[in-house]
Parts: sequence; C-alpha cells; structure tokens
Amino acid sequence: MPQAPFPLSPSLWAATAPPPPATEPLEASAQADVLVIGGGYAGLSTALHLAERGVRVVVLEAREIGFGGSGRNGGQVIPGLKYDPDALISMFGAERGERLVRFAGSTADTVFNLIERHAMDVPHVRKGWIQGAHTAEALQLAHARAAQWARLGADVQPLDRAQVARLIGTDRYLGGWVDRRAGAIQPLSYARGLARAALNAGASIHTDSPVASLARAAGKWTAATARGPSITADRVVMCTNAYGGGLLPRLKASIIDANTFQVATGPLPEAVRAGIFPEGHVTSDTRNLLLYFRLDHQGRLLMGGRGPFREPKGQQDWAHLERVMLKLFPQVTGVPFEYRWCGRVAVTRDYLPHLHEPEPGLLVDIGCQGRGVGLQTSMGRAMAQYVATGDANALPVPLTPVVPFPLYGLRRLYVNAVVTWYRMTDGGV
Repeated sequence: MPQAPFPLSPSLWAATAPPPPATEPLEASAQADVLVIGGGYAGLSTALHLAERGVRVVVLEAREIGFGGSGRNGGQVIPGLKYDPDALISMFGAERGERLVRFAGSTADTVFNLIERHAMDVPHVRKGWIQGAHTAEALQLAHARAAQWARLGADVQPLDRAQVARLIGTDRYLGGWVDRRAGAIQPLSYARGLARAALNAGASIHTDSPVASLARAAGKWTAATARGPSITADRVVMCTNAYGGGLLPRLKASIIDANTFQVATGPLPEAVRAGIFPEGHVTSDTRNLLLYFRLDHQGRLLMGGRGPFREPKGQQDWAHLERVMLKLFPQVTGVPFEYRWCGRVAVTRDYLPHLHEPEPGLLVDIGCQGRGVGLQTSMGRAMAQYVATGDANALPVPLTPVVPFPLYGLRRLYVNAVVTWYRMTDGGV
C-alpha cells in the first residue's frame, strides 16, 4: 500500500507563512464555465486570470492551497528553462522558439509583478540567481549560457571563481554566472497570495475536495469529488503536476515524480550571516542532481537536493544534505537544523513543460524541472488566455499527446540507484 504524501506542516514555509484565505470543501454540486483541478501556482494563476476576464471558474484542491510542490519548493524564482535560448530555437524553429524564449525569459517578471499588483503578503527579494559551476566543463557551459542571454538583452554576467565565492560565501565552485532577473519568495505565502487574489477576482476555491472521477457527456465535463458533490463545466484545466494520482493514469506514467528534500538551519548569527549571500542572491549549481540553497527572509540557510524516491522514514534521510551544507559552509557548524521537509517534482522525458489536450475541453499542464514558481505562474496566465479565446498561439509550447515513460514501473529502482550513488558521494562536493 503506497505511503501517504509527506505532510506540509513540518516545513519551514508552513511555519512562517501567513494563514491561508478561508476556503471550504465542496458541499453541493455546482456548475462553472471552467473547472481547474489543483490549487498550486498553475491552477491558481489560471483561475485568477480567467476570473479577471469574467469567466465563472471553480478550483478543486484535494488538500490545502499549495499542498504540492507550490508549498514545498525552495522559493527560487528563476527565469528560463533547462535549455538555453539557442537550443530552444533549434528545437522549436525560429518563430515558435523565439516566442518560447521570450516567454521563458519573462517568467520571473510575472511573479514579482503579481506580488506588487495584488499587494501580497509575501516576503521576497530580487537580487539575482547564481549558477555555480562544479567542473571546468560546466564553467564553459555556464559562461556560454550567460552569453546567449546577454545577446538577448538580459541582465546577466559571467562570474569567475573569486566573484562566486564572494557572492555565495563558499569557495567550492570554479565560477558561474548571475541572472539578475531572478530572486526568491516565501513559496507557500505566494501560493496563498495567489489564492486570495483569485478569490477577490471572483473565482471559487474548494479545498479538501479531491476529484475522484472525470467524465464527459453531452459536451460538458463532470468532476465528481470523493465527498460526493460534483462540478459540471464546459472546460477543465488540470494542474496537479506530481500530485495527480490516478485521475489520468497515462499522465502519471509520463513523468518521474522524484522526491526533493530540503533542510533549514535556525537563524544564523549575524557575524556568520554577513558572509553568506551578502548581497541577497540565491543559487543552484550545474550538477545533474543539483544542489540549491539560499537564505530565507529570517536569515536561515536552506539546502535542497535529491533524496530517496520513497517517502522519508526518519531524519537520516536528510543527513546527506546536512553533510553537504557543512562542507560548503563550514562557518555554520554548530547552528542547529530546525526544519526538514520534502515533496514531489514532475520530471518529463525531455525536461520541458508539457501541455496536453487528450479530449476536447480538457487541458493538462505538467512538468516544472526546477523552474516551477515563475514557469507555472506564467503558464497559468497563458492557459487562461487559451481557454478564454481558443487561440493556441497563447500557449508557449505546442499541445502534444501524452507519452508514458518506457518501462515506467522501473522508475523507482532507477531513481533510487542514482540517488544512492549521489548520497554516497555527498553530491560530489
């Protein structure tokens, strides 16, 4: 029998976020123009932007707002995708590729503009993201990446070893680059802020309302909840990412729902804190199984990376991250670790976000690859435009069929083998 998902409440974000807006389970069946399944960034952004257009929209969330990756991530708001601009243009062609590059480059703007426009109670900073290079080859790639974005007018800069050491506070990287479009947020606060904005715009949000079945008849969709009541709608937008369960079985088999683990110290002493991210940057590095880390708004040092595929069994499942943190930042030795949490991410076969329309009126969004905060917020805005207008050019990536991973049942063994090696080597640090 599968384990229940790791709860949200042990996380740093649950401990430091303002309370969520008042929502209730769906108690009576209702109708809507559009039903959104999933109360994370993508679903809430879709609902907000549809409601602002006057569309009657209902959100059904299985648990609580931000329960999935939206309330568990590292809070880094990084524009772009896993592929560099030249690669995206090569993959998608000049017209669509350039449009996708513009979309990807603007995703951080979307987040920070929404926070400002809706006066959200979200601690945030926008001082830039540094990608540290752990090998000489990776350093060449990082500098080439910076050069590509610089040609497009982005505020970026290559960095040498001394610059990275000064801006991060560790000398373990050979150099890297900085993207000043990026920043950080309190991720659960942001999810709750999006929910408030959507409610204020006229959307309805029902939490603790898992969808048990989804069926189409007479041109309309009906989503029946596990509690009994249902929503009937003209259109459905599914935004469950790694927490979709078996609602669309082929969809679950099209991703690897890997577990990402994080730890956070207590607030650092001022003398230590002054030498770690002194200018407010955030960072993730060039490893395939990357490390990502930053200070939060209260001066805690956070470290994230891969853990076992299964749900955690005890504190030992975070021990590798604690070792890595002390290797990178020996100056924090003696500061206690206060928080340990984890959550699922949706990794697609090609490391790109996917949009599917398996049946008329059913739009599915899946895949973040470490860019979820900005990407999924912007994707929600694009999906709202598509649903409202029917213009497929509003979508940043083309609609594609759902294609399951080959030998999907072996994914757990593969992920566990890779992560075991990674942990044995402390991530190569």
